[in-house]
Amino acid sequence: MPNNVKVLVVDDNPMVLGMLQKALASLGSVTVANDATDALLKAIDDPPDLLVSDYRMPGMDGYQLVEKLKGRASTAGVSVILMASKADINEKLSHNDPIDEFVEKPFFLKDATQRIKRVVDKIALEKMAKTAPSDGVVRGSLAQMNMIDLMQSLEMGRKSCLLTLTNAGDRCEVYFVDGQATHAVYGALTGDPAVFKVLLWTAGNFQINFEGKTTQQSTTLNTQGLLMEGLRLLDEANRGGEPEPEPEIPSAPAQARVEEQTAPVKVEAPVQVAPEKIEPVKVEDDDDDFLLDS
Repeated sequence: MPNNVKVLVVDDNPMVLGMLQKALASLGSVTVANDATDALLKAIDDPPDLLVSDYRMPGMDGYQLVEKLKGRASTAGVSVILMASKADINEKLSHNDPIDEFVEKPFFLKDATQRIKRVVDKIALEKMAKTAPSDGVVRGSLAQMNMIDLMQSLEMGRKSCLLTLTNAGDRCEVYFVDGQATHAVYGALTGDPAVFKVLLWTAGNFQINFEGKTTQQSTTLNTQGLLMEGLRLLDEANRGGEPEPEPEIPSAPAQARVEEQTAPVKVEAPVQVAPEKIEPVKVEDDDDDFLLDS
């Protein structure tokens, strides 16, 4: 979803920096810096909406960069994602208010991109709300921000509103309170089934009315639960709903033959060779994803 969100990515590892820049290019306007000092100068010159920074870097670290940006009026409102080890997150960073999200290192590129995208979508929605017409209703296209993006953004922003979707004459209304979907209507459907019905809509339009309220409660799952269960049901439907085949239990004679064939065989111990020490920076898996650690 290309939008006008400005993202500043900071990492002292050139390979990691380049791969993140390429992965995030479709999400907004991406600027990169290879250290915190360079990032600070670029942020002062052109304040970003989102800072994605490594924590451990030579000289000024990622958190010191955040403190300097938060201390300036022009950059105080920047959203922040820090990339750090699990130990650093748990011991040093997890209780710091200025951080919106963490990406635990090492991380797969696709996973990190998805986490960053959720924050980008939230920022994009907030910017749309600020530029809404005088009636206060945010309007947009589902091709720009689909139903899943909208639900995740409203949850992250803890928004209370009425989300209305329209597509080829169909209409769905979903009410949110503090980011949680509480009531949904789609034709004769209400509650969870109404949300599941429109979860993959990518055509049509949406409206967000932050004055929309209701006292009705028809959903049984929270927002995250609706997304997970809805996607599970859709995946099951795409596979035809066929249950996994049960393992075949062999007859007694066949079982005896299997046991005979799988009986342990004494073999000579192989010569052990000390493995070569390798410190990979990236590992490619079957889905062309990469494990990154700077």
